[in-house]
Amino acid sequence: MAIYKPTELHNFLQELGISPKKVLSQNFLIDGNIVRKILLSAEVTHGDLILEIGPGPGSLTEELLAQGADVIAVERDDVLANALKRLTGGPGKLHVFCEDIMEFPIEETIKSLLKPGQKAKVIANLPYHLTTAIIEKLIGMHDLISSLTLMVQDEVARRFTANPHTKEYGSLTIFLNFYSTVRYAFSVSNQCFFPIPKVSSAVVTFTLKLPQQVSDATAFFLLTRTAFQQRRKMMRSSLKELYAPEKIMNALQSIHCTTLARPEELSLPQFIHIFEYLQQ
Repeated sequence: MAIYKPTELHNFLQELGISPKKVLSQNFLIDGNIVRKILLSAEVTHGDLILEIGPGPGSLTEELLAQGADVIAVERDDVLANALKRLTGGPGKLHVFCEDIMEFPIEETIKSLLKPGQKAKVIANLPYHLTTAIIEKLIGMHDLISSLTLMVQDEVARRFTANPHTKEYGSLTIFLNFYSTVRYAFSVSNQCFFPIPKVSSAVVTFTLKLPQQVSDATAFFLLTRTAFQQRRKMMRSSLKELYAPEKIMNALQSIHCTTLARPEELSLPQFIHIFEYLQQ
């Protein structure tokens, strides 16, 4: 059943006696082209182990299984989770869990299903109110997960993939690039969902990697967050509650940067260099 087709989806939901729940941020894909583009962006191949977060009616799940991928489907809605079981019996194996992803034992479950030498991939249409929290939960799992392919609000996607010297660039951008290589894959119109959300979406891919080497990651992220809390101020002012202004100016000069620099002007490597200088 091509559940991404509007008529098929409406009939499916009617048979189950349910409608999309706003409290769960349920907006279901109704565009088969977007489903296929997500699979291409995630580079899904036969035998992959996929953690799918919030599969809903299962339009992506069905395509993943047809490609021969094994799917860990974590769906909080009990009616939809139970309905996913109709998709068993295809080339790929389906494992359905009716749980909240924020409490789900991701690492243990993936470890139990991975083949030797394999890493899992994550695909998700994330609820907007939990986007950052879910990514923070996954981003450090480079030893188990090779990539994240995520549908998020377009405005958020722009922040994830921003470059220095832009208004979207901030401490979240630094954090994500610390743990991964982030790429804006493609935009998605709000017309591709039922019900139609008020905002447009985008698909972003994160290729997970060993995190950057710093002497103290917690202190480093405190520095970047503090710097961007007053992004229009010069670094020597925005960081003065953490370090002496003179030391901050010396740190900036050590990377051949003007002492008038603002946080949005610095790259991740420059932030790391400044942090290590300030730790001395």
